[in-house]
Amino acid sequence: MGRELEYKFRLTERQYAELCEEYGPLAETKMETAYYDTPDRALGAGKKTLRRRLENRVSVVTLKTNLPDGSRGEWETVAPTVEAGLAALKAQGAPVPEAEGLAEICSARFTRLSRLLTIPGGQAELALDRGILAGQREEAPLLEAELELKHGPDQALAAFAREFAEKYGLEEEPQSKFARARRLR
Repeated sequence: MGRELEYKFRLTERQYAELCEEYGPLAETKMETAYYDTPDRALGAGKKTLRRRLENRVSVVTLKTNLPDGSRGEWETVAPTVEAGLAALKAQGAPVPEAEGLAEICSARFTRLSRLLTIPGGQAELALDRGILAGQREEAPLLEAELELKHGPDQALAAFAREFAEKYGLEEEPQSKFARARRLR
């Protein structure tokens, strides 16, 4: 299991442009994400997120769970389908849900611009995401920055994220893409 610790920030167009200018050149990845749950929404109720994401056309299945320290447990595998991904994740020891009845409940389509940053005491990934969150019938725009810890202590990222937000006048986004897309009809 991997462990994910990240900070998300809402962006305006001006802030997005400023960050692209400040941190460029940035790698570009096209993302198409489908989020899954059971008909009774058991995964969401259990604070689990199951997704299949095409990352520049490579299919990656991911299961995330909440951890007591506020970070997320994360299991990931390259797989052509959700079902194949669940089998591979189970082999990794992930708390895999039953595949029966799983259905796509919402999605996201976006372009990610990213770069690894050296931060005091560690390394983080900066990701700038621009696109669309989608429910079954509604869509909403997506424009955000993420800072994800890749190496180093949690405190290193926390301190860097505070300084980053202050420098660019950013507002924290407390909800995941999944949580926001799930609210859409």
